[in-house]
Amino acid sequence: MTHAAHGATPPRSSHSAELRAAAHHFDRRRFLTLTGAAAALALATNLPTAGAAAAAELDPRRITENPFTLGVASGDPLPTSALLWTRLAPEPYEPDGGLPAERVLVRWELAHDENFRRVVRRGTALAHPEFHHTVHVEVAHLDPGRVYHYRFRAGSWISDTGRTRTAPGRGRLSDTSGLSFAAVSCQRYDQGYYTAYRHLANEDVDVVLHLGDYLYEYAVNAAGGARNYTDRVLPAHFNHETVTLEDYRLRYALYKTDPDLQAAHRAHPFVVTWDDHETENNYAGDDDEHDSPPEEFLLRRAAAYRAYWENQPLRRRQRPDGPDMRLYRRFSWGRLAQFDILDTRQYRDNQAQGDGWQTPGPESADPARSITGDAQEQWLLDGWADSDAIWNVVPQQVTFSQRRNAVGENYKVSMDSWDGYRASRERVLAGADAAGIENLMVLTGDVHVGYAFDIKRDFDDRSSRTVGAELVATSVSSGGNGSDKPANWDTYMTANPHMRFYHGRRGYLTVSLGRTQARADFHALPYVTTPDAGLTTVASFALEAGNPGLTPV
Repeated sequence: MTHAAHGATPPRSSHSAELRAAAHHFDRRRFLTLTGAAAALALATNLPTAGAAAAAELDPRRITENPFTLGVASGDPLPTSALLWTRLAPEPYEPDGGLPAERVLVRWELAHDENFRRVVRRGTALAHPEFHHTVHVEVAHLDPGRVYHYRFRAGSWISDTGRTRTAPGRGRLSDTSGLSFAAVSCQRYDQGYYTAYRHLANEDVDVVLHLGDYLYEYAVNAAGGARNYTDRVLPAHFNHETVTLEDYRLRYALYKTDPDLQAAHRAHPFVVTWDDHETENNYAGDDDEHDSPPEEFLLRRAAAYRAYWENQPLRRRQRPDGPDMRLYRRFSWGRLAQFDILDTRQYRDNQAQGDGWQTPGPESADPARSITGDAQEQWLLDGWADSDAIWNVVPQQVTFSQRRNAVGENYKVSMDSWDGYRASRERVLAGADAAGIENLMVLTGDVHVGYAFDIKRDFDDRSSRTVGAELVATSVSSGGNGSDKPANWDTYMTANPHMRFYHGRRGYLTVSLGRTQARADFHALPYVTTPDAGLTTVASFALEAGNPGLTPV
């Protein structure tokens, strides 16, 4: 989101001087190589360099306080493999998490039942200090389409129990009867409670898709902003913008101590992708919003990407190398659904026409510009060409469908969304056509409201055929309480006839996919600035396989 939606641009943190000092040691040509970026990151953050001696191993008897304060999580379900995550942090708000710079032996168990009477896999993993004592366990040789329970042990301490599952195999289509998933986005800590996650933890879904802005870089004051704590005081080091690796790590610790977020992670496997705020508002590739030298911003990006991988249930192949991290990836739910998870931040060209809401012009229409980068775009189109799934689902970050802000011809569109990269959108839609994709579903976050769009082959032609549906999940907390009908509701609904739904409260989206039809439900809360709000379903839509478009239920 642009700052126009949130107020004035926050001042740059004085910590950026640390980035400039580190970047000064590397000329631009060397820095823009992976080796240079990784070396700069090590210099700025005291990470071990290649060939450094391994840390000593901690005597588990020295862990005298619960190390599992940040909960457990699982993610990226595959047919025969589960990914399990935790982080050891007896003192989560301290830079070292309350542990010395030593390795910690962690034991893990995976069972068919939550009482662990039928353990199917167990093993050990080392929590390394250079990864902030996070643990990513990839458990292999599991049964497809099955629920499992898991937990960790460190010393005498046992974590909470998490529930995960594997995806179905790619056998007969009849072997996969259905899939239910949730989509969430935008959980700014200081703008509200995570009540949505408490409700989501009790939903009967197979997987949760997080569409970005898991973290926000902005300062959080001692009272937790809108949470207005009276029973505790947050440490002062949260009250500045995140810039360094230590900053990002501490901010994840703050977010992950939330009990409702922990409950959702325990209950469901997550598939995550980032947007901008996990690094910095509206960044594009190696361009930040302050026009910093790329060598300075890429060092910050490297720190943000490393902290993201450390704190998310992601596999080893997603581990970043300096400022680069391959986050776009694909997974299937049998032959029912193919998910192509995109990254529209790392590879995009800078926003056209100075960013913000602008009248479309030659720059935003320039066919040389891309929101995905050439390699990711080709990967997406190749994946569609090979797909035999009924539903092709694209979890990504920013609004895909055209979104005019005024009725008539004197309208503007967001340069940060796909409207600012029209040629990218055209190539993607042409690729879906060429691949014969009949049931395209785009999932979006970012905008702190719920939208439902019919995707048109040509948005400028109101008679153009519908080729898919876009479902936009509102925020978990970002933007505060919101409203049922934002002030621009009438304008948007009139100016964009393919927009079928618009709602401005907080909550999440659930989708059920079957072989012949799907259903999308938008769930919302009346408020998030105080806890314990009830949840209502504010709109539902049906989708028929082979007949693109949304039908209200």
